[in-house]
Amino acid sequence: MDVTSFRLLATALAMGLGAIGPGIGIGLIGKGAVEAIGRNPEANSKIQTMAILAIAFAEAVSIYALVIALIIKFVQ
Repeated sequence: MDVTSFRLLATALAMGLGAIGPGIGIGLIGKGAVEAIGRNPEANSKIQTMAILAIAFAEAVSIYALVIALIIKFVQ
């Protein structure tokens, strides 16, 4: 295998492994928010605000993985 093949493999692994964690985390955040709203509907606005903020932070990790994958792919 040449360098290009390793670079493409590393790009795929960086993006794949970098996206699986935030995907699971966002699912758990959504699950927790729905359960919390089901138990205490009056706190809907506070729970929703915190869930959206947590999802944004989790999504940032995936964006970092995308940036690393692009650096691996295009920077020599």
